Amino acid sequence: MACNQDFVQYIADQCSEAGEITVRKMFGDYGIYCNGKIFGLICDDRLYLKPTEAGRKLLRSEELRPPYDGAKNYFYIADVDDRQYLSSLARATYEELPEKPKKKKTTPKF
Repeated sequence: MACNQDFVQYIADQCSEAGEITVRKMFGDYGIYCNGKIFGLICDDRLYLKPTEAGRKLLRSEELRPPYDGAKNYFYIADVDDRQYLSSLARATYEELPEKPKKKKTTPKF
């Protein structure tokens, strides 16, 4: 089942106090990003955040689930209606995740 675009936009809006929130379509579902760094997935109209210790400390209840078959467990976030809660979780998760390694520019060898 694919995600409803209205739900995806709702989640992005709910997390908006964490920073610049963007979403990117991935295989019928969505990755959700804060300041360019992916911190979660939106799959089948459900929100999943990458597990971090900072996020764990803020969770109201911890439930680990894979967002899709064969995936690692993520924090499943059932309470998506509290904007401050979601923004806090997004920010804490984002801050703990490592920076994306910068791609090295390579010069073609002839």
